[in-house]
Amino acid sequence: MAECMARRVAVIGAGCTGLASIKCCLDEGLEPVCFESSAELGGLWRYKERAEPGHCSIYRSVVTNTSKEMMCFSDFPMPDHYPNYLHHSLLLQYLSSYAAHFDLLRHIHFQTTVCSVEEGPGFSNSGQWEVQTKNRMGDTERHIFDAVLVCTGLYTRPVLPLKDFPGVESFEGKCYHSWEYKDPDALRGKRVVVVGIGNSGGDIAVEISRAAHKTFLSTRQGAWVISRLSDRGLPLDMTMISRLRSWLVSLLPSGLVHWAGERDLNQKYDHRLYGLQAKHRLLEGRILINDELPGRILVGAVVMKPDLQELRGSSVAFEDGTVEDQIDALIFCTGYEYSFPFLPPTLCPGPEPELVLYQHISPPTLEHPTLAVLGLLNTKGPIIPMVEMQARWATRVFTGLIQLPPKNAMLTMIETERKRQLKRAHCPRLAAVLVDYIPYMDELAGQVGARPNILGLLLRDPCLGLRVLLGPCTPFQYRLRGPGRWAGARRAILTQWERVTRPFKTRPTPEPPSSTLPLLTVSGAFLLLAALYSQRRSPLVLPDPTGLLNTLHSLPGITWRMCPCLKWN
Repeated sequence: MAECMARRVAVIGAGCTGLASIKCCLDEGLEPVCFESSAELGGLWRYKERAEPGHCSIYRSVVTNTSKEMMCFSDFPMPDHYPNYLHHSLLLQYLSSYAAHFDLLRHIHFQTTVCSVEEGPGFSNSGQWEVQTKNRMGDTERHIFDAVLVCTGLYTRPVLPLKDFPGVESFEGKCYHSWEYKDPDALRGKRVVVVGIGNSGGDIAVEISRAAHKTFLSTRQGAWVISRLSDRGLPLDMTMISRLRSWLVSLLPSGLVHWAGERDLNQKYDHRLYGLQAKHRLLEGRILINDELPGRILVGAVVMKPDLQELRGSSVAFEDGTVEDQIDALIFCTGYEYSFPFLPPTLCPGPEPELVLYQHISPPTLEHPTLAVLGLLNTKGPIIPMVEMQARWATRVFTGLIQLPPKNAMLTMIETERKRQLKRAHCPRLAAVLVDYIPYMDELAGQVGARPNILGLLLRDPCLGLRVLLGPCTPFQYRLRGPGRWAGARRAILTQWERVTRPFKTRPTPEPPSSTLPLLTVSGAFLLLAALYSQRRSPLVLPDPTGLLNTLHSLPGITWRMCPCLKWN
């Protein structure tokens, strides 16, 4: 099959990624057929009372770590009355509304499991795939598709490293993975050890500490803890993920960026004092987004511990030599491995199967680029806009509108990117899936033809252009032009801060006293640029770190005051 002839596309999974993929197929004139093994859409975000093998699982209290404006689909803003960070039930409502609005449900076959995806007869000529499915009655069926989009996600195979800890077979308490955890009711009055300090580990330790007699949080690496709240109580990602900030950070030495960020976090609470100190620098590993963990440590409800060393009956020994007795439960928040058992083994060779993907989407070893794996990435940013952009890119590859480089060139680019990320992440598995949010989005959008033209916007529509350049990099920016252009994108960007403030307006409050606006708006920006220029010209002329930090920190707020059309509310 020539690449330009792809028509019928199998979409595996009906979560966020699958729904976006169905819509992108329709936008490109393709015929999507989606297979979802459960009875309803939503994937990860559909809460179930019991964890089901092979399926994602979340606990009852899960709230998103990215805000509604940053994590929405690029042509479907979330309702303005939604809170900025959503309980999983609200996000599920949003996904259902998205599916209904774009009439996606009619393309989904529920309670249908994909058993295998194999190259079809004459693949070298046709590029077609043979997909075997099984319905809820146990009946199997074989289908031929011109292309396949794998949208099953990362969180289906929990990692439970019990063999790493001597004495685990003698442990007298309950031992399980966070994948099975739903709520703390069964742990009331117990002594519990939570192992792992990712986002799930932090959330679960905080929640359990309100019911348990004592909660211990064991970590091997430590973590930098960041609140969802930024300056003035605004959503963190709305102030941190912007084109201007991304550009400035890329210009500064990494050591200075780490020092400034870590200094700012330690001013709120000393990570070393609280037992949280990470072994890695701020931007070299995962961060923990949690509003409550330091407070629970402060009141003694959560006690930080190093890595487990040994289990002895009902006792747990830690690496520092301390021992905690009468432990009733161990909960391992130790992450997941991706698993695609239905894919051909040739795509995941080696003793430890690992998918190698060009642009984190397309296997470069395929003779025809008619299969794509979406969502196999990790970033400090929202995932939904990224998988949507991946789907836009992949469907245009299927239709031949985007041509891929030769195989060897793709492999070289993959290895170059992996080595670059390895310098930051220091973990091969993480480096393989790590991406930088705005550069990655811009790279794919540039090939799709949807990357915003900043200079053109500044000249034609300066109010919009300034918001795109200086404000949060919301997904709507990628619907301003090119294929898939959405007529409502401009208004969505101009009103994004109104949707942020809307859910707060539940009580009339007095107006603050008037004050004179600062006079340092333009001068502050020029001082920053001068400092950067002098630093780039000579390594011996370094700006004062404290002054540079303060200028960087204040620039977004100052910029909004420079132009009345940029006010938040």
